[in-house]
Amino acid sequence: MFAMFRIPLPEGFLMSGIKEKQVRLLENLDLFQDWTERYEYVIGLGKQLEPLADEARNADHLIKGCQSQVWLDAKMDEGRVYYYADSDSLITKGMIALFIGVLNGETPDAILTADMGFVDRSGLKEHLAPTRANALNLMAIQMKQRALAFAQ
Repeated sequence: MFAMFRIPLPEGFLMSGIKEKQVRLLENLDLFQDWTERYEYVIGLGKQLEPLADEARNADHLIKGCQSQVWLDAKMDEGRVYYYADSDSLITKGMIALFIGVLNGETPDAILTADMGFVDRSGLKEHLAPTRANALNLMAIQMKQRALAFAQ
């Protein structure tokens, strides 16, 4: 799953916690000169997501309120949450890939207490239409709700 990052990740990235993964992701985004390069990078992340199972493309997995269709599924394995997602929009798929890259393989408790404001700090929201920016909030909420279901 972490092969989705085109820029080589530092040794031990997979063992890092959420905050560390957020910092590294923001550092990767800072390597780009302007927002169009950042969005190309984000779109590339989305293209590298593991495929979402066909049976997960249904109303139960659809994130409601997004301008684009976004499907989100989550599985728990050995106490860790793994997310799978897809969208009919390249940029939206890339945005959810940011969250997946940071949250995948973490415990439900770590996800529930995670600060999801790293996307705000990335500067990516500034160049999104308000409806797409709102979709980021909806994605974060849904991912935490999936983690909460596993925590109970």
